[in-house]
Amino acid sequence: MGKPTVSTDTVRLTEQESLANVHAVLHLCASGRLRCSEKTRRPSSATVSAVAQALSAGDFFAHDAIAAFAWPLLIHAGGLAEQAGSRLQLTARGRSALSKPGAETVRQLWRRWVSHGLIDEMSRIEAIKGQRCANVLTALKPRRQIVAEALAGCSAGEWITVDELFAVMRRENLSPTIARSERGLWRLYLVDPEYGSLGYADFSNWPMLEGRYTLCVLFEYAATLGLLDVTYTDPAGARDDFRGNCAAEDLDCLSRYDGLRAIRINALGAYVLGLADTYQATGGTEQELKVLPNLDIVALSEIPVADRLVLDAYAERTSDRVWSLTATALLAALDTGRSLEEFSRFLGNRCHTELPSTVTTLIDDVARRSSRLRDLGMTQLVECADPALATLIANDRSLRTLCRPIGDRHLAIPPESGGAFRKGLRTLGYSLH
Repeated sequence: MGKPTVSTDTVRLTEQESLANVHAVLHLCASGRLRCSEKTRRPSSATVSAVAQALSAGDFFAHDAIAAFAWPLLIHAGGLAEQAGSRLQLTARGRSALSKPGAETVRQLWRRWVSHGLIDEMSRIEAIKGQRCANVLTALKPRRQIVAEALAGCSAGEWITVDELFAVMRRENLSPTIARSERGLWRLYLVDPEYGSLGYADFSNWPMLEGRYTLCVLFEYAATLGLLDVTYTDPAGARDDFRGNCAAEDLDCLSRYDGLRAIRINALGAYVLGLADTYQATGGTEQELKVLPNLDIVALSEIPVADRLVLDAYAERTSDRVWSLTATALLAALDTGRSLEEFSRFLGNRCHTELPSTVTTLIDDVARRSSRLRDLGMTQLVECADPALATLIANDRSLRTLCRPIGDRHLAIPPESGGAFRKGLRTLGYSLH
């Protein structure tokens, strides 16, 4: 079909913004600003707000989070971040992804979400109640795989309305069945469990359940990752396929995804979905930085949010487009797990000239000084009554590899050696108290 022309619709080309956003979110994670519930794994409201502000073109809606909600889940499920308490922190794979092409990372995130997504997308259709009841919903992984298969069956570069996609999915038996059984279907409802049960609405179950689930996967995850260009409008009043349910008369919409009207697989999506062997970026140019001998970094034009986050992590911002390099700022970046090599590569990729010697000297000096101290972790300190006892223990055949002398009367015991050290002391005729 041709490009939708409804004047009230928004057409969003997601490819380039996704490639910028994936790095921006990873940098947010590296700065320690992403938090998720340890129980549900869902991002906190503060995290959603922080991600929304970092997105290159903002979220799809200003009043309701879609991409800002999905990104923390995507990098977590994709193995680029891990949970440490309530905070997300980058894994080794995530730190590596900071310097890799965004397309490869996006492909990894989509494939990982399809197989190991952290939440059931159906739970994001909050208007449909009863989902938490036992034996109501089907297994999640096959549902995602069916939607991914249906999406991969679309023609790249061609718009298709979501209703046309629904028809294809039903005709080709690509239905991400939601209710486990007829009994489970009766447990799902709108507003009121008796009058709003979906067991009454046989004629509209597919668009209300399978259809809404499909919309969520497409809008919140595929479009967020930049696989799909989308045409959408405000969800209120966008669809009326739930009006047959007598309890729905006061609902403006069934989900935040109701306004999705049409999708088009773009070049990035074709690569990620296996419809193309390679990816060739269709637009966008890397913004330029100028690094001055006085250690100032100047943005010659507006730069992506991800680049601002990098500069904020390694340098001190002195104006809207100027950052100043200092040893203190570089050391602070190292303390958060950042890499000076990564920063040098970042500057080199964005400058058309070699870095001034003052800059390379500063970075090399900070790297040299930081390598002279090593964190050995927590240890147990044991005090001996006299130097002779400390020497006896430190030189004992079974104990000397489990401790390290500190001064003339103290021994440092690594946490992992505590049990063996105590056992060896007993053999020697001593004990700790």
